[in-house]
Amino acid sequence: MSAIASSEAVAARCQQRMADCGIRPTAQRVRIASLLLSEPQHLSAEQILANLRASGARVSKATVYNTLNLFASHGLIRQLSVDGTRAWFDSNVDAHYHFHDLTSGALIDVPVPDVEFSRLPPPPPGTEVDGIDLVIRLRKKAS
Repeated sequence: MSAIASSEAVAARCQQRMADCGIRPTAQRVRIASLLLSEPQHLSAEQILANLRASGARVSKATVYNTLNLFASHGLIRQLSVDGTRAWFDSNVDAHYHFHDLTSGALIDVPVPDVEFSRLPPPPPGTEVDGIDLVIRLRKKAS
């Protein structure tokens, strides 16, 4: 399959996924979705903007942020807050946790079955647990 045919197939899959989530697929939204959803990955808005601009796209920072927030609010992607310095956008919306490499900043998916909780505190009265976000921070071992 040629690169053009491959990118067209990715765009078509993204358009369908957006439609399934109730998002109108404009040209800029499809371009942002194609970048983020082409493979399982974690990207910041700044990385997405830089990649789009490097490929010749004329897109504003506000458009990228607004689009990512729209995607996250409709369940197309997950927005993550890992270290408080920036938001990350995760193309994998299935339940999972993360390793965070403190040196490189990389996020690595951890499957739910690989983590075992033996006990959780009871939630406050009138509430129930809706989900658990877990980030395991990694650093190099001391020599």
